[in-house]
Amino acid sequence: MLFSRTVAGTLFLGGGIAFTLGSLLYPSMLGVQKVSSAPDRIIGRPATGPLTEADRDFVVEVRAAGLWEYPVGRMAIQKSTTKAVKTAGEHLIAGHASLDAACRGVAGELDITLPNQPSPQQQGFVAQLTAESGKQFDTDLATILRATQGGILSKTANVRTTTKNSLIRALADRTNDIVMDHITLVEKTGLVDFDRALSQPTGLPAQDTTPPPPVAGQPQAVLPSPADSTLSPRLVAPSGGQGRR
Repeated sequence: MLFSRTVAGTLFLGGGIAFTLGSLLYPSMLGVQKVSSAPDRIIGRPATGPLTEADRDFVVEVRAAGLWEYPVGRMAIQKSTTKAVKTAGEHLIAGHASLDAACRGVAGELDITLPNQPSPQQQGFVAQLTAESGKQFDTDLATILRATQGGILSKTANVRTTTKNSLIRALADRTNDIVMDHITLVEKTGLVDFDRALSQPTGLPAQDTTPPPPVAGQPQAVLPSPADSTLSPRLVAPSGGQGRR
């Protein structure tokens, strides 16, 4: 990973959470810009409802987003010269810690394998911001986050309206709330370059947008929640679901 030593230290390996190879491996060609070729294909029928490739891909993408935005939140607190950017960083950390816990819970119940690292493209964002400082850092952080979170928000809405699985619906609801909070705070910094944020390239090679699969036997990376966070790590499935509470 292209994280700095300080940032990498925030990704603790959960001592008691051993990685288990699930039957629903996320495909090696899964990308942030492009989901599976057959998103509607049903790959499992758990008690919480039919699970499709698009559902599985969504869980993987939410996990990957947290793996790079969480350390960027730490950078915002440590490096930014503005209170607004520092506040956005605090929300990135708390939001993604809560969302990642929910994501790992859903993956465990639905037997979905999660990455331990973000995609090469996302690692590149971290490397770029690690090397920057001052106004350039603040502006690029706000602009990159606004662009990527806009994409996740669109994907979340699509999954929420099409999934038949109650745990995926609950995760989509949680994701929507947290991403909307992050987008709002990033925009409040007044530093977003919307021309750049809304004209990000699409159709990037899958190898750039695909988070690498975890190494067999490697413990699952955990994003620790801040001590003062008020966000619950538990995910409550909507009425009719039988997800674990």
